[in-house]
Amino acid sequence: MEHMPVVRRARAGDLPRLVELMREHIAYEKSAPRPPGLAERLGPQLFAEDTPGAAPAVAGGLWVLLAETPDGEVAGYAACSAEFSFWDAGHYLHMDCLYLTEDARGHGLGAALMDGVRGLARELGLGQVQWQTPDWNEGAIRFYDRLGATGLPKRRYGLPVAPAGS
Repeated sequence: MEHMPVVRRARAGDLPRLVELMREHIAYEKSAPRPPGLAERLGPQLFAEDTPGAAPAVAGGLWVLLAETPDGEVAGYAACSAEFSFWDAGHYLHMDCLYLTEDARGHGLGAALMDGVRGLARELGLGQVQWQTPDWNEGAIRFYDRLGATGLPKRRYGLPVAPAGS
């Protein structure tokens, strides 16, 4: 009997492994390293209910789903938040990140994660999931196309904002 992929919500105890996967993902996408203290900044946002004295998570919701291999190793994640589409005057689920370790690719974990993301959107009453991927990531583009997703011709920008009083 073949083992079905397991997708579940992240728990506070998963934070060290999640940060390892995030660092791999950051390197894979050739992004600049993030400042030290990623786990300390991320933990209270994801697991406020599990952290005594932590501030409540940002309004709108933040969810991380984890994919496990048949032997129980956490091998990937999808990070999502609820966003508002001004033109549609409604909310959608924004998948900020989806990542699987190289060894975990091609075994159904990506499809299972996407099913989990769709299930989360359904649970939240949201009718659409949106995300982006680098234009050079041909493997991801083929994967998303196979799922029936539609690419949108936009470019994402970032603009740093200095703290007030700087």
